[in-house]
Amino acid sequence: MPVTWVDIAVNLSNHQFADDVADVIARAKQADVHDMLLVGCDEDSSRAALEFAQQYQLHCTAGVHPHDAKSVSEHYLAVLESLLKAPQCLAVGECGLDFNRDFSPRPVQQQVLSEQLALAEKLDLPVYLHDRDASETLLAILKEHNVRGVLHCFTGDQHALERYLDLGLYIGITGWVCDERRGQALQAQVPLIPDDRILLETDAPFLVPRTLTPKPKSRRNEPAYLIEVAKQVALLKNISLDDLKTQCYDNFVKLFGVA
Repeated sequence: MPVTWVDIAVNLSNHQFADDVADVIARAKQADVHDMLLVGCDEDSSRAALEFAQQYQLHCTAGVHPHDAKSVSEHYLAVLESLLKAPQCLAVGECGLDFNRDFSPRPVQQQVLSEQLALAEKLDLPVYLHDRDASETLLAILKEHNVRGVLHCFTGDQHALERYLDLGLYIGITGWVCDERRGQALQAQVPLIPDDRILLETDAPFLVPRTLTPKPKSRRNEPAYLIEVAKQVALLKNISLDDLKTQCYDNFVKLFGVA
């Protein structure tokens, strides 16, 4: 496969895409985004992500988001393991901790995260991690396991960034970096991310890049808009878009074992 942009976070099973999935994928390919990692956040969305990945020749994850940790079924790990045996399914997650909204009790979040990290170890798969205001606890739990993976939608501070890099993790950057108000701290940290550890994502349908013009009337983000994230990251890292595309593609292949 030739080098293209890869969007490592598309929530294609989200209801905002219910009516035009094929068109969304077509627009992404027109924008040179030829592969996407479709994110699973619970058992149902993980099944849907795999179905879309199989239908459209894409890739996906399977896991339980911390928001949904309180609602796992008795056999959720067996469900995830079954999904993760599909060749399109590349990582365990989205899993992690969210101490900002606390939709699930923190002890439950931590238990479900630890169980998924153990599953990743068992299957020798990367983990797809979520952290919101929980880096200290997340780092402590990660140190109890031998896993590789990516910190998706990184918005933490420099201390957290350095410690995630020390663990060998890759760092996912979203359109948050395009926000002239909330993204200033992240903009300052992007140059600190080694070229061989960075990945790009839209987190569509969320986080429309504020640099995008004209803005979509629906306020819905799409993988076709990944180039807005790439432009900002290339500017901050002082590299060309072509070099960034090649590096991110190589990083995707290396981390996720894509042939």
